[in-house]
Amino acid sequence: MQTIHWLGAGLSSVPGIRRLANGDLPLFLWNRTVTKAEQALAGINSAVEIRSFDVDTLRSTIKAGDIVVSMLPGSWHVVIARMCIDEAAHFVSSSYISPEMKALHNDARQKGLCLVNEVGLDPGIDHLMAHALVNEYKQAPEYDLSNSVSFRSYCGGFPKIPNDFRYKFSWSPLGVLKALKTPSRSLKNGEVIEVKRPWHAISNYVATLPDHRKESFEAYPNRDALPFMQDYKFETEWQVEEFVRGTLRLNGWSKAWDEIFKEIEMLDGEHGEQRLQEMSDELWRTQAYDEQEPDRVVLCVEFEASNNQSIVWHKSYTLDSFGNAHGSAMARLVSLTVSLAVDAIATGKIAVGVTAAPSEPEIVTEWFNKLNILGEGIQQLVLKE
Repeated sequence: MQTIHWLGAGLSSVPGIRRLANGDLPLFLWNRTVTKAEQALAGINSAVEIRSFDVDTLRSTIKAGDIVVSMLPGSWHVVIARMCIDEAAHFVSSSYISPEMKALHNDARQKGLCLVNEVGLDPGIDHLMAHALVNEYKQAPEYDLSNSVSFRSYCGGFPKIPNDFRYKFSWSPLGVLKALKTPSRSLKNGEVIEVKRPWHAISNYVATLPDHRKESFEAYPNRDALPFMQDYKFETEWQVEEFVRGTLRLNGWSKAWDEIFKEIEMLDGEHGEQRLQEMSDELWRTQAYDEQEPDRVVLCVEFEASNNQSIVWHKSYTLDSFGNAHGSAMARLVSLTVSLAVDAIATGKIAVGVTAAPSEPEIVTEWFNKLNILGEGIQQLVLKE
């Protein structure tokens, strides 16, 4: 029988661990601090084996066909994935596929192994929404190569009860600070837009939330969105007017963070890295979530087609989730989706090799249904009647 090895018992892991612990497969939970792992399993009656995380011990424990979930820092993913290939085990993470991870594709395929990434919230659920919309548009009567199309995907996490800082941290702020130094590429009005810093491209985005509620957010593009057109199976003949994958923030965020932006702009080299760590430590001390403080996650993915400047097809998927007794919204949406990927590997529904969130309509629908049964409230909206 396959065994699940879940690495890391941090806050973003707990809901997924709890779900899999009530499943049919044996579950080992590996964590550097055993007492924290025990706290994560509080109230679970299943026989989950807790082990102190050690690479050599893990290697000697996993067997062919096992499924290893890495919820460790990103620098560990390729190391663990290579180990999985060596030991003929499958691998899952919620992180973006790095070039080093992509380079493992052929080795994984030759051994019939699944190395599944980008199956959290963003990336993850946003991919599922994008695939669903593209698939549905291609089947729509309005589909026409003469249409121009626009794609917008925005996700953000913030406190349910807004604070003056307009944000709070669920884990180390260092990743957020480093992301603010990352350039982005997107499409607008059919032209490539390159932005050196996110705050250089802050705009207003009016999100259509579940039940057609409207709410305004600050938004900015992140990363390089353009390769995702191929991932989402956009046809090469399509006239793409807009394509953006971005981040939502509460209104007032850019003003509250202005001094941080100014300092980050000046940081460089080793000294800059040291200063980022100092800033991270201070923000973690002053702007972390309080115990039991609810967070909020908003995700909106929309696809629009126009002809002669008239909208002919416009639909979206959206969710608006809040922290509750089952965990923070961020933790639930990330780790529950990871747990669905584990199920899909165990039942042979995922292609071998290095892959991201699945695109097959039947799997996408299944995952939406399961997430909704778990209370996450994903809705499709028709924005063009």
